[in-house]
Amino acid sequence: MSSDQISDLTQPQRDRLAFIELRVRFFGEIRRHDLVARFGIQAAAATRDIAQYKELAPRNVEYDTKGKVYIRASWFRPLFDFSVERVLTWLSQGYGDSEPIRWKGLVAHEGSSLPNALDLELLSVLTRAIYQGAAVEVSYRALSSGLTTREIVPFGLADSGLRWHVRAFDRRSGEFRDFVLGRLDDARILPGRVADQEKPDQDIQWNRITELELVPHPANVQHPDTIEAEYGMAGGVLKIRARAAMAGYLLRRWNVDCTEDHSLKGGEYHLWLRNRQALYGVTNLVLAPGYEAEEKA
Repeated sequence: MSSDQISDLTQPQRDRLAFIELRVRFFGEIRRHDLVARFGIQAAAATRDIAQYKELAPRNVEYDTKGKVYIRASWFRPLFDFSVERVLTWLSQGYGDSEPIRWKGLVAHEGSSLPNALDLELLSVLTRAIYQGAAVEVSYRALSSGLTTREIVPFGLADSGLRWHVRAFDRRSGEFRDFVLGRLDDARILPGRVADQEKPDQDIQWNRITELELVPHPANVQHPDTIEAEYGMAGGVLKIRARAAMAGYLLRRWNVDCTEDHSLKGGEYHLWLRNRQALYGVTNLVLAPGYEAEEKA
């Protein structure tokens, strides 16, 4: 398909075709209802959109007569060139369902993120497994063991603020863990059912909600009202509810001093964790600034 064929379509048509491709590529299927719910169109119009996508990319989708759903074909090749950031935003926030167009911002802006070396086809294996509730065999590069092959049961994506992870049950260790997406080298969906202990409702760290009370650092901040205004604190405290599995990432990203006596020095520590006891039992607490130093003291 040439770019001229896409450019000849109206923007709403391109938006809907791009949405079809995203659903098929990363969830493995598309139904008319998905288009109806997303764009507020009639079922007949949704049928025409799917037919048009099949006309432009006849080898990308097949109709499953038993399930009455259009599914991803084994020879799928994407029509639209989505960026990794756009796809992750769509998957995590449901925003930006439309065609990946290049646009200029209304004001000058720059980012500070590192390149994201992530294969979208590999990501699509994980998202389809999450959608289907299936296990995946992956090749994973760990810092401690190098490249290994293991079986995981993924159920969600997580953004640490610095990089993306997939949360999954690791059959080798028998634990729920985070796997950095950029360290995955290969992946394929495995047949068969997953065991009850591998399902997300068994992940204690993921399902536990921890409330963190952040206050201006008592030693490093001369004007606490500045920090209170910056973070919109109420009564001098910012209360954050976070999954225990994500708490360490949050505290590290915001440079929150987690020592009991707020003893970390440095201009980067503007915040202090007032209720340190809230961290009890958080397994990724090692990421929190000050935790390891205190344990060694």
